[in-house]
Amino acid sequence: MSRAAQIPTGWEITLDLVRRLAALDGVSSHSDWAAWYRESAGKEPDYSEIVRELGGSPEERRALLHSYMEPTDEERGRGVKTPTEAHRAVARLVRDGYVRVIVTTNFDRLIENALREHGVEPTVVASEDALRGAEPAAHSSCFLVKLHGDYKDPRIRNTDPELSEYPEAYDAFLDRVLDEYGLVVCGWSGEWDAALRNAVLRAPSRRYPTYWAARGEPGGAAAALIAHRRASVVPISDADSFFGDLANRLEVVARSHRQSPQNVEMLLGTVKQLLAEPERNRIALEDLLSSEMRKLLDNETIASMPLHGDVTRDEFQRRVAVYEAATEPLARVLAVLGRWGSDTEFDSVLNAILAVFRSANEQQGGMSLWLELREYPSVLLATAYGLSLVQARRWGVLHRLFDHRIERYQSPEPERLVEVLYAGWWGASDHWKLLEGMENNWLALSNHLAELYSEWGGGTMGLLPDFDRLYDTWEVVATLEFMGRYTQAELGTGERPFFPLGRFSSGRRRDVLPRVLTGALVSDLLEAGFSDGSRERLVLAARKMGEQRHW
Repeated sequence: MSRAAQIPTGWEITLDLVRRLAALDGVSSHSDWAAWYRESAGKEPDYSEIVRELGGSPEERRALLHSYMEPTDEERGRGVKTPTEAHRAVARLVRDGYVRVIVTTNFDRLIENALREHGVEPTVVASEDALRGAEPAAHSSCFLVKLHGDYKDPRIRNTDPELSEYPEAYDAFLDRVLDEYGLVVCGWSGEWDAALRNAVLRAPSRRYPTYWAARGEPGGAAAALIAHRRASVVPISDADSFFGDLANRLEVVARSHRQSPQNVEMLLGTVKQLLAEPERNRIALEDLLSSEMRKLLDNETIASMPLHGDVTRDEFQRRVAVYEAATEPLARVLAVLGRWGSDTEFDSVLNAILAVFRSANEQQGGMSLWLELREYPSVLLATAYGLSLVQARRWGVLHRLFDHRIERYQSPEPERLVEVLYAGWWGASDHWKLLEGMENNWLALSNHLAELYSEWGGGTMGLLPDFDRLYDTWEVVATLEFMGRYTQAELGTGERPFFPLGRFSSGRRRDVLPRVLTGALVSDLLEAGFSDGSRERLVLAARKMGEQRHW
């Protein structure tokens, strides 16, 4: 991988250092610099010794090595000695949770740089001391082991004797990794690193698969290792295309990765059966709800997503898709409970929504958008339950849901759920315009969720002959509840209050408010406690909502 970035191998650096040393003795050319060194020095070329001979002070020695590893401004402009597409693709695989441990014989820092570009801070082990002091590999988001050292450390392994035998701590680590993880091998011939080759050969376990990426026919050493591991050979043209294609394919899978529709339908069927005798099945229903909630909270793909890294269209879309796929089963369970349940399920549903919300707020360090997006599953759950309550015309339960107080991180006082999981997410957030087809949509999230729940509604909320009307009613009622933060006097002024804009705010849909707010619905809402039961206050709130339009 690093050769593609024009980083020389350790042996190439050693030979070039020998050439420089020979120049000091007046020798400008030789067909075999290693042989010249053996003849003149009487021993094998040793990287550390040659570096000490060439560089007087530690600063001079470091500068000598940096020239091989660190790009000049001109080289950086040409992409030389910077992370390649392969490095960045591996970093994406780590970021997305597919790769946890990297073992490399390179001693440059290109993989570390690529990982950090993608918001991953690796645990880097480049010496025995570092290995002894490192956290366990299982506890690290990325455990990077540089078997031959780091170029800023003069103890790098480079000569045949150094590569023929590793310290006991390294051998023990390799034995464990080769036993406990599957392998993807790329860019290693197996010819020169005897200690690493022996570690692979002595590993007895083949519990997990090995994939060996190779350009052309594997050489003798590689073929022996492939046979021993019963590895699958993957023909490749280069590391960039191999890892890039792998990362792209896995991202496509992640975006479309949802539970089997048949499995979700079976789950919903079970919920409906339990609701047929709610008192008898109360404990079973509680257990099912708890189990689905735990699956969402323990989702490894969500847990592996770093909270750092740049915001890009692809990354935003990927995260939204992951959250939606993970949340769909529980969201649709809550929708069934809202549509066909009774008041007895309310506390359990509310607890599930709040548990997911609190889990999202356990971590506070990172990119603000990625932190906020962690709350998206709780928004999906509250919306699924709320929509189904609208479908069932269970206005009293909906009012209880909206009015529940939530304690929020760094918020001085608890806020109503409608303010946190509805208003706080609605409106014209530019980030939601990053979704496919929403680039010029000023109500991107509103319209996206309308599409999403139209898809999820089948088999969940019963027959939906007019989903648009149901969704419009949800938005109007939720916004009316939000407007409860204003007094009747405040609503009666000429001031324009803040409230979340919904599809009813579109100038092209002026009929939504009068179509939704029929006399019968207004009476039902007042009886349920909306607008504190005041018809005048509700009418004033609706009037304010109708005055603010967006074209």
